[in-house]
Amino acid sequence: MTSPSQPATGLAFRPPSTEDGTDVWDLIRNSGALDENSMYCNLVQCDHFSETCVIAELDGVIVGWISAFIPPDAPDTLFVWQVAVGEQARGRGVAKKMLAELFERPVCADVKQLKTTITADNDASWALFNSFASNMDAELEREPHYKSDTHFGGKHATEYMVTIGEIA
Repeated sequence: MTSPSQPATGLAFRPPSTEDGTDVWDLIRNSGALDENSMYCNLVQCDHFSETCVIAELDGVIVGWISAFIPPDAPDTLFVWQVAVGEQARGRGVAKKMLAELFERPVCADVKQLKTTITADNDASWALFNSFASNMDAELEREPHYKSDTHFGGKHATEYMVTIGEIA
């Protein structure tokens, strides 16, 4: 497990623990923009996927979260499920710093690409992942993946599969 890192901004980054499940769930719920999962889902992420998830803390308070995993059939890929940054930490580049933190971990040593899904209207996510791709000197590609009518019964916007790679 990675030890917490303390950048000059006063933020600390660390893997989650099971005790963080409720706080992560609250952060996601309070974001107003993310799909809410069950509290149990966030607890499982904190427990079983802690090496590929990251928490950002400011003065001991959780202000950022990324849930991610390495798919069993794609060991060179980090799939980012959710990114959340609390209102008190926005505008500090917290999300991009959390992504960088993940790519510095030993568990991501063989990862060469990042994948995530984003709806067309999620400007914050597009800005984050375009900026991350630029910083990594990598290409960003996108294509419709989970389609509104086909996969969501018309109840959710199409999610575009974003692929960033080759990441050195």
